[in-house]
Amino acid sequence: MKCSEIIEILRENWPDQFALDWDNVGLLVGRRGKEVSRIFTCLDVTEETLEQAFDWGADLIISHHPLIFSAVKKISDADPLGAKILKLAAKDVACYAMHTNFDVLGMAELNGKSLELKDSRALEATGVRDEQEVGIGRVGELPRTMTVEELALWVKEKMNIPRVNVYGDPGKRISRAAISGGSGKSMVRHALAAGAQALVTGDIDYHTGIDAVAGGLCIIDAGHYGTEYIFISYMEKKLAQLFPDLEIQGAKTAFPCRMI
Repeated sequence: MKCSEIIEILRENWPDQFALDWDNVGLLVGRRGKEVSRIFTCLDVTEETLEQAFDWGADLIISHHPLIFSAVKKISDADPLGAKILKLAAKDVACYAMHTNFDVLGMAELNGKSLELKDSRALEATGVRDEQEVGIGRVGELPRTMTVEELALWVKEKMNIPRVNVYGDPGKRISRAAISGGSGKSMVRHALAAGAQALVTGDIDYHTGIDAVAGGLCIIDAGHYGTEYIFISYMEKKLAQLFPDLEIQGAKTAFPCRMI
């Protein structure tokens, strides 16, 4: 199956126009006319995931985070990005990214379901699809009222992550929560506006955490990877449905940050 044919189906399911203005999605490296029989999917295009993809014999890599995000003026093996681009080109492996278009049309719902939120809606509405409002994150009612400490344990269990950082009173009772995968610093104001008592997200810095608590919002930082690695297993299953004649494989789960 040609890479261009695969891209057409991907764009039907997760159209590029739902990506945020600052994003860089689509075919970032590779030939549209390339024949593809094996698709490898990952969260990030790292040296480790590249090695896995190459060892398996992938023709196309579909990642969540874009390999190329900002303007590139030089491509050489003198820097990590250039080295990866050269490796992909040398092995004729294409690389396609679905970032905020998937956040809006996939990640938000997956995150909301992982916490079993009820009567949920988009945390930050960014568009409409099939007469339904879509956007970044979800906000809704928890399946039961729980303390912040209980919610933290709930997040660890439901999202299968080893640790979380908590800002706020562990005993505070929470019934309405928001979740936004990835880096959620900008979502604090949306969570407060939506009446959430807690926000589950990643990449929260010290000052954002304490300021959110001062404003009445508890924060559970489950990590950028921890809130988004669900992309790998979901995409592995979804691609198998969309392309039953192709071989699909997901990257091995490996949290990039560990406590020692």
